[in-house]
Amino acid sequence: MSSAAIPPDTRVCICAGAGGVGKTTIAATVALGMASRGLKVAVITIDPARRLAESLGLEQLGNQPVRVPIEGLRSSVRSPEWRPGGELWAMMLDVRRTLDELVELLLDDERARGELLGNRVYQQLADAVAGTQEFTAVAKLYELDRTGDYDLLVLDTPPSRSALDFLDAPDRLTRFLESRALAAMLRSAGLGARVLGGGSAAMLRLLTRVTGIVLLEDVTAFLALLGELRGGFRERAAKVRQLLRDPRTAFLLVAVAEPGPVEETVFLARRLRSTHMRLGGIVINRVHHDEIADLDAGGVAEALRASLGASLARRVAENLREYHDQVEQDRVNERRLLRTLGLSRVIQIPQLDQDPHSVEALARLGRFLFASHDEHERLMAEVVS
Repeated sequence: MSSAAIPPDTRVCICAGAGGVGKTTIAATVALGMASRGLKVAVITIDPARRLAESLGLEQLGNQPVRVPIEGLRSSVRSPEWRPGGELWAMMLDVRRTLDELVELLLDDERARGELLGNRVYQQLADAVAGTQEFTAVAKLYELDRTGDYDLLVLDTPPSRSALDFLDAPDRLTRFLESRALAAMLRSAGLGARVLGGGSAAMLRLLTRVTGIVLLEDVTAFLALLGELRGGFRERAAKVRQLLRDPRTAFLLVAVAEPGPVEETVFLARRLRSTHMRLGGIVINRVHHDEIADLDAGGVAEALRASLGASLARRVAENLREYHDQVEQDRVNERRLLRTLGLSRVIQIPQLDQDPHSVEALARLGRFLFASHDEHERLMAEVVS
């Protein structure tokens, strides 16, 4: 089973793109669509606004997958590809809890685990030690993939300044663990506070300033315990990197037809190609689709003058003119994306009056992701008719 957005042999689908383009909604829609086609699917998000839980009709999501009822959706999906027996599971990643679980897994010594998890420096800097929440997210993805419990995993990548941060996360963690500065700090922690060198002392002052912790023993204990974790973290980073490059992992890039998100999508697609990661598809979300392009704004103003008055008729006509301009700008940006990447088409999702806030609404949105080319054109025409 596959959608128009991802290849049929995909086991992991990673939705990536600039912030604010609707990745969470698209990730949930892909997961729901594949579950309605008979697969057992889990969707994972880091979404402080809790939009995924809201869209799926759940009060909250936690750090472990919970099942979402979809049995009554057949009439909403309206697809001959509907298959019984599919399951949809969802979770919202707790970065701190996921890191704690990783520490528990990698540290064999129970005493050391307790000391590190209770250390005040660790508690303040947990996200930085994990190599940012991007690494933590894909590390959780790796754990779920390793269980073999799901036919498909869909990851909504974390909100970040740049989508490229996600791809760089394993390498950033490895560079941190292998850095000379960290090695010097770990040696100093092992020898004790009396022999802290200049560089380590500067780093210690930085840690103290960031965390507000002034007790030297907390910092040195933290560094010593981190030394015990270096090998485990390094190995996990390598496995995470391998998962990103696995042929069954596909990236679904999500953008809107605006210059910034389009440019970011181009950079991300090129990066995927250069690092031998698989591009499954590109979705242009919130597209302004124009089935009323033949209407002339001036003619509309004249036709409405008698019923609305001259002033209101002019405002309606100006509204129509601005909409035509927006449609044309969307087309220009989409054509630039296609031309730059050498693609023939992308998947369009229309601009809707409101974001989907129910499983049924997600199922209807999914018709655009899963439609054939001709069916997609018909659906887009229905939006504005």
